[in-house]
Amino acid sequence: MLQDYLIPKTTEEALSYLQGGKGQARVIAGGTDLLLDLADGKKEAGVLVDITRIAGLNKITVENGMIRIGAAVTHNQAAKSELIREKASVLAQAARSVGSLQIRNSGTVVGNVLNAQPAADTAVALTALGAVAEILSPAAKENLPVEDLYAGLGKSAVDSASQLVTMVRFPALLKNQGSAFERLEQRKALALPMLNVAVVVSLSGEQFEWARIVMAPVGTKPVRATGSEAILTGARVTSEIIEKAAGAAIAQANPRDSALRGSREYRLEVLPVLVRRALESAVAQAKANS
Repeated sequence: MLQDYLIPKTTEEALSYLQGGKGQARVIAGGTDLLLDLADGKKEAGVLVDITRIAGLNKITVENGMIRIGAAVTHNQAAKSELIREKASVLAQAARSVGSLQIRNSGTVVGNVLNAQPAADTAVALTALGAVAEILSPAAKENLPVEDLYAGLGKSAVDSASQLVTMVRFPALLKNQGSAFERLEQRKALALPMLNVAVVVSLSGEQFEWARIVMAPVGTKPVRATGSEAILTGARVTSEIIEKAAGAAIAQANPRDSALRGSREYRLEVLPVLVRRALESAVAQAKANS
């Protein structure tokens, strides 16, 4: 049963509150997932520690080529940020895809990741961007790649009863780089994604330097299509090589049959189409920026 709602002004104070909760405290920012889980009995909390008043956690900044997104930054902030739209457009696209306007106005980018759902739109985009999360605990500070925040289906590697994620950070895309996000859904409003794909590419003239291709929900967390990435690395940019890489993506995809998201067979059929579209868009952006 919830007994207290605490609003720290610093990360140190937040960690102190968590420690004082003796395993019964939980971090809250947007609360769009946590409050539902508490109401449904899926999670329990005696104390909620609201981090939205901690200075800097609601900011998007860039320093030395690294973009930092604070733990209290909402999806709408990310979607509307000029910096994100210009230097990480895949994340802006993903953030615009989350839920309703009300959810985007209150739900946070970091919270979407920590909920550990494999199809979380912003987690897919952040994985493609190579994002790293900063995690504070009373004893240490740790940095983990976003994909390593998943400990299993719906299970986060971060213990919100004792740890605090302060931000995620990733390199701002350069002029020879581009990104794109594709999403398949049954209807536009509030739909869960049947599939989503995030792509980041780096070009050198008419050649791929590297690519990161991330797919979901085709496993217990966002999955990188490393086989497809290997096909593209060092290859000349052609429609044929993009088609080949897109087709290879299904080798690392293992979607389940789902009444909500569609059959495994259908999603495996559509997945290469989304990967191809995302690659084509990312390449076009990289060329336009060069």
